[in-house]
Amino acid sequence: MLKRNGIQKGERVKMLKILVSLGILLFTFGCDGSMIYKPDLEEEFDEISVVLNPRLQQDVNGYFHLQLNKEKWQTLHRIEGLAFTSDTTAYVPNLRVEWESSHYWYMGDTLGYFVRRTINSDGQYVSLDTSYAIGFEGHEVPTTNQVSYSNGYGEINNMIAPVQTMVGDTMYIWATYFEWAFTDWKTIEIPIVLD
Repeated sequence: MLKRNGIQKGERVKMLKILVSLGILLFTFGCDGSMIYKPDLEEEFDEISVVLNPRLQQDVNGYFHLQLNKEKWQTLHRIEGLAFTSDTTAYVPNLRVEWESSHYWYMGDTLGYFVRRTINSDGQYVSLDTSYAIGFEGHEVPTTNQVSYSNGYGEINNMIAPVQTMVGDTMYIWATYFEWAFTDWKTIEIPIVLD
């Protein structure tokens, strides 16, 4: 008899048959659907409204102003919003909003570095070596997240991250979403002056 890892060939085949049978049983009878999200197909909305709040000061011309952090490469800022039915009777959960920005930047060759450290016999951290993450030169980096979804309360959030070299520019952010019936795109534009 052939043995592999202490198990005879006949025993391995028998164990495999049992595992396959259990897998089929679990797949067939193990899911009652209670954990699977099923949207209520009867709940349809005539129109969806989305209101965005950039959480920035707005000037008389309608432009928002974001003060960039001069001590860091990127300035992180959150844009929030709310999705609800046009008659304001219900929030709209799971609404997909696609984001786009007029600005992006290109990464240099070095993304960053990793320092391998350990603790010596005196309980002090000691750096052993440094490895650089390279090979990213020319990689285009957007200044906004690409997609967000509204939560159960209709809340929408998106992060933007302009960089130092964009000071003085006007960055446009576009938020695009589908109407509930997936028949019409709607886009909201937010002009942000980077101070």
